[in-house]
Amino acid sequence: MASEEEVRVVESCFVTPAADTPSRALRLSRLDLMLVHGGYTPVVHFYRPRTGDETTSGDFFDVTRLKTALSKALVPFYPLAGRFKEGVDGRMEIDCNGKGMLFLVAHSGHVQWCYLNFEPSPKQRRLFVPHIDGSAGLLCAIQVTFLKCGSVVLGMATHHGALDGTAMFHFLQTWTAFSRDGDRALVDLPCHDRSRLYARDPPVVHPDALFVFCPKMILSQTSIVNKLEVFTVRKDHLSTLKLTCGGVSTFSALTAHTWQCMCLARRLPPDSTTRLAFMANVRRRMTPPLPDGYFGNAIININVAEEAQSITCGDLAFVARRIKDTISRVDDELVHSAVDYVELALAERDNRHTPAMGNLPVTDIRVVNWLGLPFYDLDFSWGKPFAVMRAESSRGGLVHLMNSTQGDGSVQLLIYTEAAILMEFKRLFYAKFDDMLHSEF
Repeated sequence: MASEEEVRVVESCFVTPAADTPSRALRLSRLDLMLVHGGYTPVVHFYRPRTGDETTSGDFFDVTRLKTALSKALVPFYPLAGRFKEGVDGRMEIDCNGKGMLFLVAHSGHVQWCYLNFEPSPKQRRLFVPHIDGSAGLLCAIQVTFLKCGSVVLGMATHHGALDGTAMFHFLQTWTAFSRDGDRALVDLPCHDRSRLYARDPPVVHPDALFVFCPKMILSQTSIVNKLEVFTVRKDHLSTLKLTCGGVSTFSALTAHTWQCMCLARRLPPDSTTRLAFMANVRRRMTPPLPDGYFGNAIININVAEEAQSITCGDLAFVARRIKDTISRVDDELVHSAVDYVELALAERDNRHTPAMGNLPVTDIRVVNWLGLPFYDLDFSWGKPFAVMRAESSRGGLVHLMNSTQGDGSVQLLIYTEAAILMEFKRLFYAKFDDMLHSEF
């Protein structure tokens, strides 16, 4: 008997570019190689048909139309139709061979969107995201799942070694434009020249760079039980929080508040060192800036380290300034030092290893900034998604920030951490906003 959550794949194919594309080996930059063993990022978009328009006439998420548009989008974005392979120097590269992107169509006679739990989980990934054998070398795969209620889930698995979120959404917006407008679609062409992020000869690492640049995550294999929780912060609360933090960005203010609450909830020893790690987009921080449409990874991992007592006992504005000041130190020299550091590290070890597993140390957190990414702008002509999420969170200590589905300026914080501290974290997290509200009167 079929389980109530069964999703059945009814079509599996490779969508190839609609025209001839360059056949070549595309060298990965050192920032790509830093992420090439990180695996696939699973993201799901949920769509439902609108009443009273063409989406009710039977062409809602027409598969032929989607594949035709995808085929056209893969012409300018041809590396996504290729495969990872090992180059002559033993390092990974993209074989631009035009073999195509994996495209699955699935149906469910049981699942309805109104019964789904819109939070990341192994179930969401199992149902709606293509399972990819790592040995296949795929850069991206797509699954379109039609639910019993008529809604559609668009699931994607994208390899972080090939590109970052900014580049991925450049591709996705091109795909949706071809779906909406056909050959009339206006396309901003990507830049496939990654040489600006190759190592210098000889490599040179500035001594100050390692105080900011974090070359790798330190993970621990523990039996700690982690749990996911989603928090929503209203627009007015965000505005007040940013003022409390001295007028910093939404990212700096909310990250500072999260870091402080985590240190308090974990009851870290005052003299212990706690670290905050996050990615910084370097496209506009280089001199000159990277070309518009740079298609690859243009992010570096940076970190802020402090004694726990400085975070827990200090003013929140101090924590926010530490984050802001660290971001401001990311400049052209630091980026090149980070690239050169990766080059030297790759020269000293075997680059062929499996993805790192485990949780972050209980002293640390890592924040992934998805604020401002156009998750809710992906309209294939049948309307925008009503919900978007990462399909699964699997590493303790990981926090995602993203704009809310409501489109009202609120922000969602998805945190996957020790189950034992979540109740206290929640109390601390929302108590701050109550305190700020009372202080206004």
